[in-house]
Amino acid sequence: MCSLFLAASFALLLTLFIYMKQGFPPVDEEIMDALFDVWKFWFAIALNMAVLIALFRSVKYLFNHPHAGYVLKLKKCFKEDSHEYLEVIGYGDLVKVWRKWFMLLIWLVGSLMVLALLFTYIFSFYESLFDWFNIYVLYAFILLAGYLSFIFLGSRCKSVRIVKC
Repeated sequence: MCSLFLAASFALLLTLFIYMKQGFPPVDEEIMDALFDVWKFWFAIALNMAVLIALFRSVKYLFNHPHAGYVLKLKKCFKEDSHEYLEVIGYGDLVKVWRKWFMLLIWLVGSLMVLALLFTYIFSFYESLFDWFNIYVLYAFILLAGYLSFIFLGSRCKSVRIVKC
């Protein structure tokens, strides 16, 4: 929802800016169709950027709220033997963690795509290997990889620990 709202807002702002740069022509059906086409164009681009922003914002939420009796904690010092954790985590504290988590997410999505490609090649009758692939399948892979990434996050990022509440 966050990414959809951000993308729609950004596309609306750009569309209004373009409309303003054209000198506010009188609105008729043709102008409305053109503005809607411009909005759709920028929405598609902005949605990809907004997904990255929403992923970054979601990591902060995961660190600041417990889930099912467990909470992710970020170490103050990145040494292995340190057990001092940050109490309040801001966006600046999460940049390195987010980069590692994002790379892990990319690798997991790529692995899921390879597995899906092999499954499609072996068990289906598609003429092309990527007939089944669209943006909704990609988002499903991102969701599944996001779930799986938290299993590996503690081992991939030494500054993150899962602590029982």
